Amino acid sequence: MTYNDILRRIRYALNIDDPTMIEIFSLAGHVIEQSLLTSLLTKEGEPGYASCSSRVLGYFLDGLIVKKRGRNEAGPGGQQRPASHLTHNAILKKLRIALELKEEDMLDVLKLADIQLSKAELTALFRKEGHKNYKECGDQFLRNFLKGLSMRFRSR
Repeated sequence: MTYNDILRRIRYALNIDDPTMIEIFSLAGHVIEQSLLTSLLTKEGEPGYASCSSRVLGYFLDGLIVKKRGRNEAGPGGQQRPASHLTHNAILKKLRIALELKEEDMLDVLKLADIQLSKAELTALFRKEGHKNYKECGDQFLRNFLKGLSMRFRSR
């Protein structure tokens, strides 16, 4: 799953328009032009396609957290740059934070996508890498989670 695909799926699931996308990027301190945004949202192989980097997706997710929850004033030293490599686990965690999803909410979203998971299996995805119970989030799992988000937020 490419970062472009993830960006498109989040945009669709949360029904975000272009001006709001640009605003979300700016909330994370990243200026993005409409033309670049359009290129990032273009499907691979189509004219005008531009590859989305991990850092750009990180800015979007950080901006989404600020938009949905407000700026964290308690944090030390201002804004941080997104990680140079964003794992699926980190993407899942940032979405969980932005949308204020509790364990039960996460399980409900997954249930919408026909994924049955125990609480222990879910918490393993949020463990620190290297922890004995850490579980890597795969493409299919993230794809199904985003599908469940679409079903939850677009059916309102």
